[in-house]
Amino acid sequence: MGFRASELVLPKRLWMVLSFLCFSIAEFAHAKAQIEGVRLWRAPDHTRVVFDLSAPLEHKLFSLENPHRLVLDMESAGNKFALADLDLNKTPIRRIRSGARDKQDLRVVLDLHEAVKPRSFLLKRHGDKPDRLVLDLFDKSLKTEKKLEQAQPSQKRDIIIAVDAGHGGEDPGAIGPGGLREKAVVLAISKELVRQINQVKGYKGKLVRTGDYYIGLRKRRNIARDIRADLFISIHADAFKHPSASGASVFALSRRGATSETARFLARKENEADLIGGVGGVSLEDKDEVLAGVLVDLSMTASLSSSLQVGDKVLKSMGKIAKLHKRRVEQAGFAVLKSPDVPSILVETGFISNPKEAKNLGSSRYRKKMASQIFKGVRSYFDDKPPVGSYLAWVKNGQKEGRPREYIIARGDTLSGIALEYNVSVAALKKANKLRNSRIRVGQRLKIPTS
Repeated sequence: MGFRASELVLPKRLWMVLSFLCFSIAEFAHAKAQIEGVRLWRAPDHTRVVFDLSAPLEHKLFSLENPHRLVLDMESAGNKFALADLDLNKTPIRRIRSGARDKQDLRVVLDLHEAVKPRSFLLKRHGDKPDRLVLDLFDKSLKTEKKLEQAQPSQKRDIIIAVDAGHGGEDPGAIGPGGLREKAVVLAISKELVRQINQVKGYKGKLVRTGDYYIGLRKRRNIARDIRADLFISIHADAFKHPSASGASVFALSRRGATSETARFLARKENEADLIGGVGGVSLEDKDEVLAGVLVDLSMTASLSSSLQVGDKVLKSMGKIAKLHKRRVEQAGFAVLKSPDVPSILVETGFISNPKEAKNLGSSRYRKKMASQIFKGVRSYFDDKPPVGSYLAWVKNGQKEGRPREYIIARGDTLSGIALEYNVSVAALKKANKLRNSRIRVGQRLKIPTS
């Protein structure tokens, strides 16, 4: 038995609710997504532009020449942001302008100084972040990286430390009291750590991220491989929902993560699988599948063992100035640590969500102390196990052979401290270097006599 909608008897209030819903749905269908904000970051090889949107939308991107331009068409969109306010300094973008297209759509035009390789993608609303349209402009002028050549070990090469400041750019990391951002804190610590590394003869520090921009996790560890790093350190500041959580931590890769990464590494037919083993690496191109698997597994196992050892040294050193969250190196499957041939650790310098530790992390003096303790842990490890062919190995062998050693004075060094470190007397140091007193200066070279 059928009936017509007009025959339905509904309460007046329900009819009003249904009418309101129908009107709202119709309005929503015709509502425009709005650009509510635009942010821009410059990285060494590309520029990222992020559009904050009030709702998801469809878009098209294409390039034009004579002059070079990028055109971004957004369907059913409007603009609430003043594009002229963006700082375009040191980017390939000369000007950004926008206008209505076919009444409903929005066209954004980027006038360029030079041609770029563009890429765009949408990010869905997540947490406190709105829907976003991300536009990456990769520099065409950069030379394509050549395949790494197998390096011949030097008898006095530097130990290379890759220091990775977590997060960056669109990803601020954890937010502490007063708006303290993890990405800024860890970049400051990383820069200070590299500065201290480069003051010590036999060491060379390299920043993975040099400014406020984002780098993918796998690319971070690949940068460390490209520079043939002896150690990769990723610097972070932890956070938890309860502000009482506190303490510094050190992480290494879990064995489960190492096993899965070995399989993934072998499965990929890219340049990253061509060489393993750091300096003097082994090519996998001419190895059969079984042998290649054994080589990568051995390299991964050795790297993990070294990671745990250096992580333990760093953790104990950090414990002299900071409370420790755990008194042993923890292990987890962090993607950034999954390098088959570079020992890698992730250092949580403290809980930025803890008011007391956030205050410390916001202090430049404390950040210098933290960087110093991290490096002391690293030096302790490499003093015991210097890489073959390194300057430190040469010095250590010279100690065994009775050959005079050499030390370059860094800021904060004292003659008594150096004597204690090398197990020699202050008098012996003065005699070997013809010093009349205990006064030393930064950069001065000291001969270290055998004990």
